[in-house]
Amino acid sequence: MELPTREAVELLAEELRLRIPEQDLDFYHAAASGLLGSWAVIDDLYEREVAPRALEREWAEPAENPLGAWYVTTELSAGESGPMSGRRVAIKDNVAVAGVPMMNGSETVRGFVPKVDATVVTRLLEAGATIAGKAVCEDLCFSGASHTAKTGPIRNPWDTDRTAGGSSSGAAALVAAGQVDLAVGGDQGGSIRIPSAFCGVVGHKPTWGLVPYTGAFPIEQSIDHLGPIAPTVRDAAGMLSVIAGADGQDPRQPVEVAGVDYVAALDELDSGLRIAVVTEGFEQANSDPGVNAVVRDAIERLTAAGHSADEVSVPWHKHGAALWDVISVEGATWQMVDGNAYGLNWKGTYDPDLMAFYGERWRQNPAAFSETVKLVALGGTYALRHGFGASYGKARNLEGVLGRAYDTVLDEYDVIVMPTLPITASLIPAADAGVEEIVVRALEMVSNTAPFDVTGHPACTIPAGLADGLPVGLMVVGKRFADADVLRAAHAFEQTLGTLTAPTKLQKEFTS
Repeated sequence: MELPTREAVELLAEELRLRIPEQDLDFYHAAASGLLGSWAVIDDLYEREVAPRALEREWAEPAENPLGAWYVTTELSAGESGPMSGRRVAIKDNVAVAGVPMMNGSETVRGFVPKVDATVVTRLLEAGATIAGKAVCEDLCFSGASHTAKTGPIRNPWDTDRTAGGSSSGAAALVAAGQVDLAVGGDQGGSIRIPSAFCGVVGHKPTWGLVPYTGAFPIEQSIDHLGPIAPTVRDAAGMLSVIAGADGQDPRQPVEVAGVDYVAALDELDSGLRIAVVTEGFEQANSDPGVNAVVRDAIERLTAAGHSADEVSVPWHKHGAALWDVISVEGATWQMVDGNAYGLNWKGTYDPDLMAFYGERWRQNPAAFSETVKLVALGGTYALRHGFGASYGKARNLEGVLGRAYDTVLDEYDVIVMPTLPITASLIPAADAGVEEIVVRALEMVSNTAPFDVTGHPACTIPAGLADGLPVGLMVVGKRFADADVLRAAHAFEQTLGTLTAPTKLQKEFTS
């Protein structure tokens, strides 16, 4: 960083309206230059002591990519044996794989190559997994549909004219199509559960802080999650067993948090589940009666198998989306946009290379942002300039009220269930679609998923069946850090309902 000229100091003082007298400018110029000398010291110390070195790994553009789901392909293995041996895993392209390009769906990140593996990647490799490549995600992950990535739309294996869901769009599509065994997804408003529900696979958003976010491109620290996308609950539990637990680098994690053997826990169901069916989850403004019918039928089938279910009202559930709007928009503007992804003021492991690359690139051409990120930047900047973050503070303080509304139910019941999404997969907007359609299609489905990103409760979507030939997701929610209970309940549903198999041609099949 070059030291400022006296003229630069004078212009900056005018911009900031500091009213520095002319006779004091020489002092401020000299003092600022002396102060900024420490930045050069830090650059030298960082490079000498802790800067990671570039790692070369082989990767390729996908030779065949009919769903548009691959960004790049690899065949990375640590040569270890373990619980993930023989499993091919796709990594959402907001998660760092050293030596392999990461685009995060955006022109503002295109060309960046991480130097360090994300913690979840390290853990998967050490467990014997093979990293099969990077799965396309939405532009900076701010879309619940699959049409904002700058590489093009990701198509749903069930109907290639329809969205795969987002923002972990490529990850879910690849698992549903059988091109990989498992995938790592990310979830800030539903981005593991949305594409998993639309594509008919299992997606588990862990308790906030259970899985380290270290090495993934953040949106907003308080809602950032990483978790598994898999064809079955047992597969998801197997991955979670590997990637969960504190890594000492992510302050989102309680220092004592540890994972368990979530696979073994699946078979520990001693008696019938007590299920709370949240009425409001079926009453969103765009709830599809066909979706509701499939989920209610799934619940009836589980009760017929010996479990109990009661209708429960949680009025605060309908306020959850508003809390998420304020937190995600003001928080993402402050951190992801103005704060160059990582923001400041937290004790964790940063990626300075990514901050510098992305921070410079988006300021060179802010017009490269997707329509949804532009909306976030506009709304968030306006709110912060006029409300000074007070609304964010109010929403953050209301988080406890929302969380307690769910906890009160979970004190009496084992799990909460509702439709994962109020709709089935909608059509991908045409290439010449207007901005209104692009934005509406991107955000129309988050009303049931987003509240649990705010509160941090674990939430798992499993296939409940088909509505008009398209997958419907059922969401199971439990107490914080009781991910084993959530997966156990999801497994009970899966044993009763079966699993979905995406069509190979025109055949749409629901098998148990």
